[in-house]
Amino acid sequence: MLDGKTLAITRSKDDAAEFIDLAKQNHANAIALPTIELVSKGEKIVDEFLDSISKYNPDYSVFMSSKAVKLLFDTARQTGKHEKLQLAISNTMVMSVGPKTTLALENEGIKVNYQPTTYSSVGVGEEFTKINAFGKKVIVPRSGASTPFLKELLNKIGIDVLEIHLYDVCAFRDTSHWNEFRELFSGNKIDGIVFTSASSVRGFFEIMSKDYDESKLIESLKRIPIVAIGPFTADELKKFNIENHVSEVHTVSGSFDTLKMALSHS
Repeated sequence: MLDGKTLAITRSKDDAAEFIDLAKQNHANAIALPTIELVSKGEKIVDEFLDSISKYNPDYSVFMSSKAVKLLFDTARQTGKHEKLQLAISNTMVMSVGPKTTLALENEGIKVNYQPTTYSSVGVGEEFTKINAFGKKVIVPRSGASTPFLKELLNKIGIDVLEIHLYDVCAFRDTSHWNEFRELFSGNKIDGIVFTSASSVRGFFEIMSKDYDESKLIESLKRIPIVAIGPFTADELKKFNIENHVSEVHTVSGSFDTLKMALSHS
């Protein structure tokens, strides 16, 4: 059904490995589009996190991405504070947003106590409701580009939240990786795109608008199925007037299945 189709995903080649495999299994071609770069706030993030844990004394640590885990632990390793960080996090109950983040934590020797069945902020809120964490304190290390949704959601269910911003997000600077995509896109040879975050939507438009008038870009995108990995990504696409299919399962494989279904109906 997907024979010979060309599908794109807003991730770097390394992060798109699962999507590329799924495309191959379905005899389709995959293009990885690195749309965003993480800009670390530097070595101070580890001290800031450790100071916050000691002053705030949280009951739970919540990790919303494998990138946040990697950045925090890699920086701790470089500054000789890996064990200190391990111990500080292990003294809290640990919740991970999903399997990729859980694996990243386990690779750092951290036991994950909770993982929601829905891999999103909403799922994290549901999990906290289930374990009745009313009155507890939660620390969340994450991106400076994150929405306040999780904090507001947890506050509503009576949980105190401290967010620590480890990194900022900007549009990917080396756009030579986009040459193949631009060429195929101009020739109407892209059959579907999966967007994997709200910031990747913004990055996509920032990069593509260097070559395209925005209204022409939107017109071209309206001709092909567009999939959002989750509701925040869908909302960001709507800001650009892009109709999209929202993946029910907020994972790469869930998004791939949604795209496959959308293509079968198009």
